[in-house]
Amino acid sequence: MSKRLIVNGSILAALFAFLVAAAPLSIAEEEGDKLKDVKCPVSGKAVVADKTVEYKEGMVYFCCPGCPGAFGKDTEKFAHKANHQLVQTGQYEGTKCPLSGRALNKDKVVEVAGVEVAFCCPNCQGKVADAEGEEQIKLAFNDKAFEKGFAPVKKD
Repeated sequence: MSKRLIVNGSILAALFAFLVAAAPLSIAEEEGDKLKDVKCPVSGKAVVADKTVEYKEGMVYFCCPGCPGAFGKDTEKFAHKANHQLVQTGQYEGTKCPLSGRALNKDKVVEVAGVEVAFCCPNCQGKVADAEGEEQIKLAFNDKAFEKGFAPVKKD
């Protein structure tokens, strides 16, 4: 009987060790999936999960240890990209038109650097749709637009 307990204990210990070792991997994989297409607001390179800074009730991700410092020195310069990232990573969501602050019309949507942004009317939608690249991100995600149109996602 004692041999059976030792064998069962060994199996349980091995199973526990496997689960403990696999947990960080699955968390990292999940985090990696969430960050797959996310770019550093400073360099524009792919981000890594362990290079972050708290920002506006969320976390902004960076590519390397140097970029958080550059971000902190001139947050205003990178704010539109950081705000975009907060929405892209699901930490914030659109609640009102970012240009007017009015109610959203779910039929008036523009994809801005991989993020669908809804607007109130064809006029606001058109302003952002007609812009390109960085200018489009600035229009939809500058601090004023972000404050009008986006809110933190409520966690259950």
